[in-house]
Amino acid sequence: MTNMESGAARVMSRADILATYSESPEHLTRAYLTPEHRNAHDQLAQWMTQAGLETWQDSVGNQWGRKVSSNPTMPTLLLGSHSDTVANAGKYDGNLGVILGLEALALLKDVELPYHVDVVAFADEEGTRFNTTLIGSSSVAGCFQPSWLEVEDAQGISMGKAMHDFGLAPTLAGHDARVASDILAYLEVHIEQGPVLEAKELPVGVVTGIAGAKRYEMTVKGMAGHAGTVPISLRQDAFCGMAQMASEIEAYALSHNIVATIGKCDVLPGAVNVIPGEVRFTLDIRSLSQVQLEQCCDELLAKLANIAAQRNLSFSHRQLYQAQAVPCDDALQQRWASVVEKHTQQTPCFLPSGAGHDAMVMANVADIGMLFVRCDRGISHHPAESVMESDVAVALDCFTDMIQSFAN
Repeated sequence: MTNMESGAARVMSRADILATYSESPEHLTRAYLTPEHRNAHDQLAQWMTQAGLETWQDSVGNQWGRKVSSNPTMPTLLLGSHSDTVANAGKYDGNLGVILGLEALALLKDVELPYHVDVVAFADEEGTRFNTTLIGSSSVAGCFQPSWLEVEDAQGISMGKAMHDFGLAPTLAGHDARVASDILAYLEVHIEQGPVLEAKELPVGVVTGIAGAKRYEMTVKGMAGHAGTVPISLRQDAFCGMAQMASEIEAYALSHNIVATIGKCDVLPGAVNVIPGEVRFTLDIRSLSQVQLEQCCDELLAKLANIAAQRNLSFSHRQLYQAQAVPCDDALQQRWASVVEKHTQQTPCFLPSGAGHDAMVMANVADIGMLFVRCDRGISHHPAESVMESDVAVALDCFTDMIQSFAN
């Protein structure tokens, strides 16, 4: 075995070990400020120490390891991803990037670099417990909102109380944020969570940016009535109106090169022999361009309102969520591309991320660069999530070279 091959095998083994830190032995669920969070980060701290890194836990429970440089005046290179999971998760979303960063620094243990390199396991990216995503990276990037401390989980425990019980001081949350002048760059390796690399038969790809997203809850109201006695031509069928809207949404997304998804739909009153009088549905719209996202949302909402008016239905909407589109730094994209081409002997694939990542928050304080790793059928957020050890070896090669490239 070469060093890189043994390193990739170790990454795979450690992903298996981290997956055992779960609220249930039947499935992987690891949420913020839980015993599983503590146990997983204790394990990461042990591996960090073995790799020769200085280790610490920050104000919100992120776990850090530092490869110390003899030159402390240079900004620090940050490597990271998240260690928490969704409910009934796979092993690699987030966790792979943390372990790869740790392994790359272990391989560079005896290599002197003119800057510190920190690897961080962000404690909460998914928002599984409190429905407040990106807590870990928001704290590091200076975006932590004190109001989040009042948010409660399903058991009525506030985040502040959970922090206190975990051994953290809620009043200090986010007070140890990093500043841009102290950061060389932020690098994140992540599974693709999509099918593009697999379709192109490539082990890794360079991320161009993270799509912005807006989410809405829509309500269409008509008139309920007897399914047998009201003629079709005289109906105000809320579901038929919504169905036309769904077709319009799909056609619009295709023609404007965005993605739009209706993920939830409730039909009321929901009886087999009653014309639907009301439909509530959700809409998730994403684009790599923030300008395009804003324009498309405005145009699409107007089209949906017009459909409702034509059908004598009422239409209303409220925004549930929004995230800004974040481009990856051009120079870091080219730097990633160089190491990818070196280790794959293939033309690098550049691709956007439709999913959110900690990098999108870290962009507030650093230039960001991301590398995607091929995953089986693009499946993620599911126990079937899978990567190949050979792809992990390529990603480790690329990551290790990327970390050293800033010395040039």
